[in-house]
Amino acid sequence: MDKGKIAAQVAHASLDAYRKADPAVREKWESEGSKKVVLKVGSKEEMITIYNKIKNRFPCSLIKDAGRTQVTPGSVTALGIGPCKEEEIDRVTGGLKLL
Repeated sequence: MDKGKIAAQVAHASLDAYRKADPAVREKWESEGSKKVVLKVGSKEEMITIYNKIKNRFPCSLIKDAGRTQVTPGSVTALGIGPCKEEEIDRVTGGLKLL
């Protein structure tokens, strides 16, 4: 994916995960500056593994693209996690590098 497509997929993941968070958690996150961090994984399989570890613990969203532009329909393109406590997310994503 080119940079613009990555940015769009990250935005989809971020918004969808945000909508799934408890309203009180969202409010606290917003009052603290709405921190966002964009990380990269080595493969689609790694992203799905992370999702499967956290899907019942954190608000999250695994994005599958519609396939209208650069990728095949149904391709997994991004994972949004949170808002939730930073230290909890770091336990799962702390080994990943910044994009």
